[in-house]
Amino acid sequence: MNTIEEYNPPVRKTSRRIILFKLISILFSLLILCFLEVLLRVVGYGYDMSLFVDYPENGEFLVLNPNASKNYFLNQKIATTGNIEPFKKKKDPNTCRIFVLGESTTIGYPYFHNGSFHRWLQYRLTHTFPDKNFEIINLSLTAVNSYCVLGFAREVVEYEPDAVLIYTGHNEYYGALGVGSTEQIGGSPSLVHSILKLRKLRLAQLLVNTYEHARHLITPDGQPSGGTRMKLMVAEQQIPYQSELYERGVEQFRANMDQTLGLLNEHTIPVFVSNLVSNEKDLKPFVSFPVDSQKFPGFVQNYSRGVAAFNRHDYSLAYTFFKAANQSNNTHALCTFYLGKTAYELGNFGYAKAYFARARDLDGLRFRAPGSLNGIIEQLCSTYKTAHLVDTKEVFEAHSTNKLIGDELILEHVHPDLMGYALLSEAFYTSLKAENFISPDPEKEMSFEQLLHNMPITKVDSLAGIYKVANLKRNWPFKEVMKADSFSVTTVEEKLAYDLTFRQLPWLDALSDLYDHYMRSRQLANARKVLETLVLEYPTDARYAEKAAMLSGELKDEETAVFYFKKAFALAPSFDRARYLIALTLQLDRPQEAMPYLDYAIQHNTTQFNLGLVRGYAERVIELKRAYQRDSANLTILNQIADAYFRMDNKSVATRYVQKVLKVDADNQGALSLMAHLR
Repeated sequence: MNTIEEYNPPVRKTSRRIILFKLISILFSLLILCFLEVLLRVVGYGYDMSLFVDYPENGEFLVLNPNASKNYFLNQKIATTGNIEPFKKKKDPNTCRIFVLGESTTIGYPYFHNGSFHRWLQYRLTHTFPDKNFEIINLSLTAVNSYCVLGFAREVVEYEPDAVLIYTGHNEYYGALGVGSTEQIGGSPSLVHSILKLRKLRLAQLLVNTYEHARHLITPDGQPSGGTRMKLMVAEQQIPYQSELYERGVEQFRANMDQTLGLLNEHTIPVFVSNLVSNEKDLKPFVSFPVDSQKFPGFVQNYSRGVAAFNRHDYSLAYTFFKAANQSNNTHALCTFYLGKTAYELGNFGYAKAYFARARDLDGLRFRAPGSLNGIIEQLCSTYKTAHLVDTKEVFEAHSTNKLIGDELILEHVHPDLMGYALLSEAFYTSLKAENFISPDPEKEMSFEQLLHNMPITKVDSLAGIYKVANLKRNWPFKEVMKADSFSVTTVEEKLAYDLTFRQLPWLDALSDLYDHYMRSRQLANARKVLETLVLEYPTDARYAEKAAMLSGELKDEETAVFYFKKAFALAPSFDRARYLIALTLQLDRPQEAMPYLDYAIQHNTTQFNLGLVRGYAERVIELKRAYQRDSANLTILNQIADAYFRMDNKSVATRYVQKVLKVDADNQGALSLMAHLR
């Protein structure tokens, strides 16, 4: 009997072939995708979204890439751009490099330019430490949130930062990719970050653009148009306190800030994170959710009676009614705000503060960060060794009536006025000192009062900020809760500010016209303020620093003239700038300071003047001053110093030394003889 043996095919060999075939297919697909990505880059399709690009005016510098923000906006048409603040590719040894991350408040809205807190900080640091170079590069953008802060921080760590400053949180819900924004992708923060990485690929940009084009062909009216960017960014106008969407926003902030501070901690980079301030005392909540009158029958009646009493200025009775309404239902934002207002009018400022804070948190339109975000900031700063809390809230409260922040320092909901931005810079400066990041000499340190007096912010910039906010208040959502400010346009400054705000006059043109006006009318101090403004805006352009120095000389302000000539010389050394510095430092009786400029001038002398002789006399003065420190009773030394200055043709300083001798010894023959020559 024949048996049929069972046939067993070579399974292992076949399965290996299948795996190999699949692997080849995957690799081939990846190769095609890589080829397409390279091809798209070669032909120039899409955007390079890296954080920095070469500065067009000088290849030795980098600037913020204007396309960097496009990674965070689905609608590229409303993507925002930031400052142009060049910094060197190769960091100089004497440079302190600080990056600033954040949103509209951090970039200085509505003033921008020198209104921003980082410019106040830059001005103060450069005058307190004139021999050190501070690069403070503000990478903040309007309409972004912690996603952008984290994304930028990931690239910033590669550019040798000495510190990072952060102020962010108010845009967490409606900033690009926020949970309540029209620009959201959705999902958890980890999913969003994965998508953000893919969006930098040109192939991904091609697919997105193709989809958007097809969508607009099918539904041409799908994209909202008109209104402010603020309105276009808002998808969810009502986000109840402690709702699922509210908590997602809080957790989004926590996750992104945790990663940001953790990353900077890994690279041992000091990071200074400010808590958040907003207008709580003088801004009604934008959205209060209706209270069910059947479920809470007493609320509506008590609330209405409270409003009526409040409008009659009967604050005691109003407080009673609002308190009763709040006991019935404590989730109504406007009722809680009125409780704060009545408590304030009755002098109960502690209660008022608590009610105002809760009214802010209950506000359904989340243009102000809830208090929980400040708690997260404080907790994270205590978690990471290199993170330091900047208590801006405490500083603002200290400068607010009854320690309640309102219209005194905030223009509308979250953006400070100029005094507010000065205080924000003070908060960061104080924190930098407290953590020994800076150690200023008390005798050379610019005080906060001096900063307020000297900070170069033109009247045009100040007025332009006021005009922008007045226009903002005429639009949603402010027109329902705030009165728009009125303004006049009669003076030269007002007309330039109006054109700058509403007629697209370039900022540099506006300041150029302002400078010409001040020079024609011989308002030299104001003209110098314009030049100092331009020095801060264009720190790599020696021309503005030199002009500021020359005008300071005309104003007989030798100290400021030296400061700006030094800045100009450091940027572009020249014989003429060295000559001015020699004359000014000797005029100020600081020969030691003149020596490096004398050495430069001698090496690059384009005149017939014997600078070697001047250098010899200057060196002689330095030696004599040291001798006088050892023997301050020796009047002969003072006469010798006076004689050295006289031989350098510096009669004013020589006269001062002669007078010093004669004040002690009116019959001193050496001094009398030299005074006769000086006369």
